[in-house]
Amino acid sequence: MSSFKVIEIKESVFSDNNKQADKLREELKKNKTFLLNLMSSPGSGKTTTVLRTIEALKDEMKIGVLEADIDSDVDAEKVSKTGAKVIQLHTGGMCHLDADMTNQGITELGIEGIDLAILENVGNLVCPAEFDTGASKNAMILSVPEGDDKPLKYPLMFSIVDVLLINKIDAMGIFDFDIEAVKKRVEKLNPNIKVIPISAKTGEGIDEWVAWLREQVKKWNE
Repeated sequence: MSSFKVIEIKESVFSDNNKQADKLREELKKNKTFLLNLMSSPGSGKTTTVLRTIEALKDEMKIGVLEADIDSDVDAEKVSKTGAKVIQLHTGGMCHLDADMTNQGITELGIEGIDLAILENVGNLVCPAEFDTGASKNAMILSVPEGDDKPLKYPLMFSIVDVLLINKIDAMGIFDFDIEAVKKRVEKLNPNIKVIPISAKTGEGIDEWVAWLREQVKKWNE
């Protein structure tokens, strides 16, 4: 018989986090605030997509944004110019947000009257996929320059999101990117995933993305 106790830290951490995430979701539901967790690798166009989303919905909804980064407030500065309520979250070196961090951000942002809260997670395709933030829905962006093999390399991320935005399709002619191959790969991992090709730069596909998001917010409040 062993003289010491073995503790599965990772399992314990996830269990505690999931409980906090469920509690946060309940609070958001009561407040009629839809929280979108937006994930991607660095440079995929998250902030530009957030700006396009705000522009399209600002006359319909009151929007709040939580910008998460290891450091800097560059993105929060950009978002603040739209008139949306925004705060910057510094993770202190952490490569993801968990439910407790998100809850702290939600508390500081203040969600009274906020219809749509967008959490722009830390740029990373690994850690953010492992932690439930308490979001209503999860979304991710895959940009064309990153390549069409990312679902093969980071399957967990693609398996836990509700919608995949394939961004920078305006650059499709420059890069060797097979969009149909991506769709087949992600649908094998996640049969219920919604795939929407967009260009946050030109605005192509944004109407379809906003229509999907608008419908999700409506369902959340039913």
